[in-house]
Amino acid sequence: MLQAGAVGGISVLLPSRTAPRSGMRAGSGGRLDPAAIRKYAARLPIPPVMPQDPRDAHTDLDFYTIGVRQFRQQVLPPGSPATTVWGYGSARHPGTFHYPAFTIEAKVDRPVRVRWVNELLDAEGRYLPHLLPVDPTLHWANPPGGRLGRDSRPEFTSTPGPYTGPVPIVTHLHGGLNTEESDGYPEAWYLPDARDVPASYARTGSFYDKFRIKAEALSDARWGPGDAVFQYANEGRASTLWYHDHCLGITRLNVYAGLAGFYLMRGGPSDVEGDALPGPAPRMGDPPGARYYEIPVVIQDRSFHADGSLLYPASRARFDGFKGPYIPASDIPPIWNPEFFGDTMLANGRTWPVLPVEPRRYRFRFLNGCNSRTLILKVVADPLARRPASPALTLWQIGSDGGFLQAPVELGQLLVAPAERVDVVVDFTGLPTGAELYLINEGPDDPFQGGRVGADFSPADPKTTGQVMKFVVRPLTAPDRSTPPSQLTLPSFKPLGGAFRARRLSLNEADSLRLPGVGPRVTLLGTVESVGRPDPLGWDAPVTENPTLESTEIWELWNFTVDAHPIHVHEVQFQVVDRRRFGELPRPPEVWERGFKDTVLVYPKAITRVKVRFSHAGQYVWHCHMLEHEDNEMMRPFTVSPR
Repeated sequence: MLQAGAVGGISVLLPSRTAPRSGMRAGSGGRLDPAAIRKYAARLPIPPVMPQDPRDAHTDLDFYTIGVRQFRQQVLPPGSPATTVWGYGSARHPGTFHYPAFTIEAKVDRPVRVRWVNELLDAEGRYLPHLLPVDPTLHWANPPGGRLGRDSRPEFTSTPGPYTGPVPIVTHLHGGLNTEESDGYPEAWYLPDARDVPASYARTGSFYDKFRIKAEALSDARWGPGDAVFQYANEGRASTLWYHDHCLGITRLNVYAGLAGFYLMRGGPSDVEGDALPGPAPRMGDPPGARYYEIPVVIQDRSFHADGSLLYPASRARFDGFKGPYIPASDIPPIWNPEFFGDTMLANGRTWPVLPVEPRRYRFRFLNGCNSRTLILKVVADPLARRPASPALTLWQIGSDGGFLQAPVELGQLLVAPAERVDVVVDFTGLPTGAELYLINEGPDDPFQGGRVGADFSPADPKTTGQVMKFVVRPLTAPDRSTPPSQLTLPSFKPLGGAFRARRLSLNEADSLRLPGVGPRVTLLGTVESVGRPDPLGWDAPVTENPTLESTEIWELWNFTVDAHPIHVHEVQFQVVDRRRFGELPRPPEVWERGFKDTVLVYPKAITRVKVRFSHAGQYVWHCHMLEHEDNEMMRPFTVSPR
């Protein structure tokens, strides 16, 4: 297992509401060579704050109407073609649509209500097909199946091409503690309110009406065609959350197209008050050119066609060279790829950006928004140095998924699996004007399996995916009143109490049943039998995890595969107990994992134990956050029952 040793403003191409009805773009000119893309030619975009709807003076709520639209944005360096993407934005403020989305600022214990609107329409009100190839042979939302065949794995008499119909969405607030109707359940999706949706299509998922009826009974907000209204109580601790699409079977594509944004919870007894931490962060009404010392950064990998359009594999052959036979002549999906690793790194929606910094402390809220890639981040002086590179600056981790740690942790690198967040202070104090430093990635260009870079796996390509962004030191403009991280006092928290029961759960992959040596065809979760054998289960198998409300349980995650998987449990914040390889003694969690988390890296051929408290009744999901895995069965429902 890896031992990660100790050691203003935004520029966008404004979206066009009349984006072309282009659908899946084959792209022109073939694949864009990542080595030909200029690095550090544009500044890091810093997402502004999402504007609210007008407040209701009689209600203690923050209101938003947030749509999903298609538009063009300058993702590649200036002078390169713009890229058609999807993004969230305030439906009342057209200029706010961006990839990644503007940040929702929330306060602990002050509810937020969002009307999420599917606006994937052209100027004439017709639906827009997906930008990327949708594999219709998976167990997915399947609108063409109608009400009886939705949320299923359809059958075909010949190998189908990509689905080109209207696109379903449903948004999940990752890391929140909310009720089932506001969770973004994968089968609670809905299509845009387009005028040309075929009459035979299902317009909503299997759980949409159930949750609509429940939500409308609890509030005065009515759901309408093409939207859903979710209310977030904002219980819990000050923390870094994020929102993204979670539709059954196409999450990987909807997120890849751009549907993600930060949701920052502030205030309450679990926050740090005053000037102890670097700030400010973006605020509503900031003037152009405002300086920020707290910056959220989502890191993602993408690939592009030469015309600037997003490239995502349209065939399973891209993954392993297997060219068929596909479904129905075999059991291998024709388009789905078991993992995806882009060849170009993006930070906040820009390829290899640069951030001017002052010789002072900065707070970075890093999110790994990649589909499959695990990151190992360092700040170094030479981006092409031999890996493993020597860190040029210490990284002080102060928080994880669920808020602040008990004390700052001094590190030379950050191990960040997909969907994990790390809250970090980086001190540039004392660096001379003009100094240049680089944020690099030493994680592999393949599925992460644990171990040490250079010894157990090859690092990412130092010329492309091994670089993320650049820092250039500029003169100090204002005194730094923040506290040195070694002297920071962070809010304390109470560990979870004793567990009511333990569950043994399995992580599995399955190869073809009809073609020996071809695989994986599917990734699965399941249970573990008493003799230590896995019992893999599909998404639609009966629920096997059914904790009681307000109970605390130990979930033992047995990984029977060769890869490490980031496992996410919805609507909880858990604590990592320990890990052990099969047949060995347990060891404690890493020092940076000893706070609250909602996503944990589960190493191969090993057992990871987490302690979970369930505070909301309802039906939710737990799944692998490698999105290609999640979309092909590595997701299971669980129910929390009243006492």
